[in-house]
Amino acid sequence: MTWLALSALALWVYAYAGYPALLALFALGRRSAVVPSAPAAPPENADWPSVGITIPAYNEAHAIAATLTAVLASDYPAHRRQIVVISDASTDGTDDIVRGFAHRGVELLRQPERKGKTAAENAARAVMRGDIVINTDASVRVHPAAIRELALAFHDPTVGVASSRDVSVARVDVDLDVAANAGEGAYVGYEMWVRSLETRLSGIVGASGSLFAIRRHLHAEFLPDTLSRDFAAALVARLRGFRAVSVTGAICYVPRGASLRQEYRRKVRTMARGLATLAYFRRLLNPFAWGVFAWMLASHKLARWLLPWASLSLAVAVVALAPYSMVAVAALVVGAAVLGLAAAGWYWPTTRPMPRVISMPAYTVTGLVAGLHAWWQLVAGKRAAIWEPTRRETPFAGR
Repeated sequence: MTWLALSALALWVYAYAGYPALLALFALGRRSAVVPSAPAAPPENADWPSVGITIPAYNEAHAIAATLTAVLASDYPAHRRQIVVISDASTDGTDDIVRGFAHRGVELLRQPERKGKTAAENAARAVMRGDIVINTDASVRVHPAAIRELALAFHDPTVGVASSRDVSVARVDVDLDVAANAGEGAYVGYEMWVRSLETRLSGIVGASGSLFAIRRHLHAEFLPDTLSRDFAAALVARLRGFRAVSVTGAICYVPRGASLRQEYRRKVRTMARGLATLAYFRRLLNPFAWGVFAWMLASHKLARWLLPWASLSLAVAVVALAPYSMVAVAALVVGAAVLGLAAAGWYWPTTRPMPRVISMPAYTVTGLVAGLHAWWQLVAGKRAAIWEPTRRETPFAGR
């Protein structure tokens, strides 16, 4: 049992410390692959590529007007920009609100029945006119400079996908600097740091679902509705000889969920779709064919998605070793304390801010259990749940 415990711990250390350390080591001496920022006010001329911005939406009447207003306020030439909202059979008046922006050039594409985010993005392929397609969410807030920063990345002919730098916030309509969930906020910041290292070395292995850009001919490729388009975008680009990069200046403010229960459902859905996407593109895990990228893909995605099983194995090993080892007894005590804090976070009222000492273990344990649930869905052949946008209900939701 000792070897089982040590193996589980080794995977945790490698996934979150060893992999980024190796990235940093291999990237030594390499210059950043991100194109420098554009002028503060881009000139109104044809030098800027035409972009098509897609916004999938399902029952976003509470947020879509503010989202469109923010996108329209971006400092990108309006005559080089197309904005399309794909309504996934919304029933709450979202469509009428979007039609109210028609005089400002916003287009509405309504799906006759609800099929999910990827299906909505697939449907938009036929109407997009830009050289670059930018996908974003109705629940996020895009920084005014983000679109031009993403477009700039494509001046490099090797870039096929450009992804935003996400910033986790409590609410996008109150204070973009508020940090409500320390656990989730820390994880998002860590993820953006790892992506910056990957960009310096070779390229990221998955884009941000909240905001990313892709060359139109890559976006036009078929993708099953059950897969994750933001993850698949980087993989399609690599298969076609391009790379995906993280663009530091393309800031996207992403709100957190209203509760850990909502976060649990989101994680199950996104991880299940991510696992299905990795299985679909599993050829990219072959190191003999894809070299460094295969190692990065396995380290960043597969290693992390194996951590729920590693944690379960560690728990079994510690229980088995407890009668013979004081170290195992101490580990049991620590584990029980973590589970207790996680339980407190699960039932914490959304109207009150959650302390960091609770939010960190609560967010971690929620993610691990959701990971086991996602694996069960994959093994059982169950289709991932249809996309449900992140909702916010109170000023402190998601803490």
